[in-house]
Amino acid sequence: MRTFSQDLLQVSVLDNRKEMGTAAAQAGLMHLKMLLEKQQWVNIIFAAAPSQDELYAGLLKDPQISWNRVNAFHMDNYIGLDDDALQQFTTFLRERFFSKLPFASVFYMGNKAEDAAEYEELLNIHTPDMCFMGVGENGHIAFNDPDNALFDDPQPIKLVELDLPCRMQQVNEGNFKTLDEVPTHALTLTIPTLMGCKHLICTVPGRNKAQAVKNMLEGDISEACPATILRRHPSAQLFLDDQAAALLEDQ
Repeated sequence: MRTFSQDLLQVSVLDNRKEMGTAAAQAGLMHLKMLLEKQQWVNIIFAAAPSQDELYAGLLKDPQISWNRVNAFHMDNYIGLDDDALQQFTTFLRERFFSKLPFASVFYMGNKAEDAAEYEELLNIHTPDMCFMGVGENGHIAFNDPDNALFDDPQPIKLVELDLPCRMQQVNEGNFKTLDEVPTHALTLTIPTLMGCKHLICTVPGRNKAQAVKNMLEGDISEACPATILRRHPSAQLFLDDQAAALLEDQ
C-alpha cells in the first residue's frame, strides 16, 4: 500500500480491488467503533454501486460491531423506477448489504420527487455521522453531477437531471443494457449533506475511473469535478486500486 495526502484528503493506493476494499473497510470500521464508544446511535450513509462490493464484503466480516445501534441511509435513488427493480438503489443495497446486518433502522429513499421532504426530515432527526461513498466517471459524488453540483447547496436532498456521462456509466457497469433504459432523473443527497459527516470513506476502483481520480486529485477544487471537495474535509480517506490510480503523475 502506498499513501499520500492531497490537501486534507488522505489517499491510499492498493495493488488490487480486494486489497482496496479490505483497507477501506478496516478504516471505516475503526471510525465506526470509535463513534459507537462515544454515542448511543450512529447514522451512516451508504453508496449503491458495484464499486463498493469489496468494501461491503469487508464490513460484513467484523462480528463485533453493534449494528443494532446503527441507522442506515443511502445517498440517491432513481425517479420513476420501481422500488423492487434490480437496478434501483434501494434493491441493490437491500440485497447486497442491508439485509445481511441487524441495523436499528434502514431509511429507504422513495422514487418520487415528493419523497425528498420525508427523507429530509429523517436526516434532520438522525444527523449523519459517516458516509461510505464512491466517485463517478464524471467526478460526481452521489448524483451531484458537474452540471448540478453546488458546494453550498441550500438543500439537503434534491431532484436532479442526470447528465450523459453519468447515465452512460450505468450502461458501462452493466446495470442497464442501453442508454434509453437509464432513468433521466434521481433524488440525491447534496454535497453539504455528505460533507457534513464526521468521517468520509471513499472507495474508487477500476480503469474507467482513472481520469476522474486524476481530476479529483490534481485539478482545481471546483464544482466542475464535484469530488474535489473531499480535499477540504478534515477526516476523509480515499482508497484506490492500481487501475484507478493509473493516470496520477507520481505513478
